[in-house]
Amino acid sequence: MGYSDSPVYSWHLPERRGILPLDQFHISRSLAHTLKLGRFEVTFNRAFEQVMRACQSRGKREDSGSSWITERFIEVYGQLHREGHAHSVEVWVQGELAGGTYGVHLGGAFFAESKFHRVRDMSKVALASLVARLRQRHFLLLDVQYWTPHLDQFGVTELDRNQYYGLLRKALGQQSAFP
Repeated sequence: MGYSDSPVYSWHLPERRGILPLDQFHISRSLAHTLKLGRFEVTFNRAFEQVMRACQSRGKREDSGSSWITERFIEVYGQLHREGHAHSVEVWVQGELAGGTYGVHLGGAFFAESKFHRVRDMSKVALASLVARLRQRHFLLLDVQYWTPHLDQFGVTELDRNQYYGLLRKALGQQSAFP
């Protein structure tokens, strides 16, 4: 996590880690309806920096107007993207970027960082598309860092550190291709 007024970056290691078990992803009726209508186009890795910047805008703190997604953070993740380790999911509506998510891929693990929407439900479409891609490519872990009431609707659960480390070790030992 970056801080706009400091060169310091922090790495968060919560006692309980939020994960989305890929075989337990829950799609609500309304999201299923949105997916069925298909009034959007999903792409992968086509607009990585645009997705990060949209997440940056969404994540601005009201008190300071800054975001944990700093310019340096975008620069570093951009390099990870160019090296094939960071990926984005973009959702387009009528040719405009309407939602998306991004994260880092190592072995059979994907570490989701942030998501955004400009059109209702398009971040959910991005998440559903990410889950479908990870299932198709035989990933073992979708790490979302923290359980939240919002993420609970999709089946996100928490693991204690030991459970998480066991799953992480297994996922890192597997080679899965994202692109």
